[in-house]
Amino acid sequence: MLFDTHAHINDKQFAEDREEMLQRAKDAGVSRLVVIGCDADGITSAIELAEKYDFVYAAIGWHPVDAIDMTDADLDRIEELSAHPKVVAIGEMGLDYHWDKSPKDIQKDVLRKQIQLAKRVKLPIIIHNREATQDIIPILKEENAAEVGGIMHCYSDEADLVQEFLDMNFYISLGGPVTFKNAKAPKEVAKIVPADRLLIETDCPYLAPHPNRGKRNEPAYVKLVAEQIAELRGIGYEELAELTMRNAERLYQIKS
Repeated sequence: MLFDTHAHINDKQFAEDREEMLQRAKDAGVSRLVVIGCDADGITSAIELAEKYDFVYAAIGWHPVDAIDMTDADLDRIEELSAHPKVVAIGEMGLDYHWDKSPKDIQKDVLRKQIQLAKRVKLPIIIHNREATQDIIPILKEENAAEVGGIMHCYSDEADLVQEFLDMNFYISLGGPVTFKNAKAPKEVAKIVPADRLLIETDCPYLAPHPNRGKRNEPAYVKLVAEQIAELRGIGYEELAELTMRNAERLYQIKS
């Protein structure tokens, strides 16, 4: 069975066929998934979906692109809702230097505040890193993020940086890009991540794996990610599915 550790199934792109999409996920072998709430409305919908479906859990936080919009009240709300029994992580949070909506100093401040919150509530964190590795690593170290650990979501750095994140108590999660024919770095990463630190995800509706690249992504496609990683590591699909399920349950403290 498969665990999609990062899915935006609360996205408006699923408004018309959410039930059918979730059924396709189950048919593909997805038995657990984490829905991400990373702004005010997204947090609400993530909690609602986690309450509605037994196999759905929630992560709540504030996305770096929208960091400029976060208020102290939003941070207080995240901390309050972190006690919900279906909330398993804080995030996604991080830094995104691709888009310029939120100034870098505000992104950094919001990231630090969320790491501190996660340490108070003792939940792992989900890190979004886009073109910001040079600042992400020092902040994680300075804030002692290793105390709670977490996930480098949709890991996009080179293989030689993997150990840096492993040393800070992070798991490495791979999604659709590992299936792209020209994606050398994710394929190398897939081969070297220790078996007990590897996770899989879709990040749906974004980053659909081959052969669906460019189309709307959905949780059922995490099977394509698992199949590709199993091939790259030279192990069976069932073994890959089992070890990534076990890793996700351990990190998110979900009993099997």
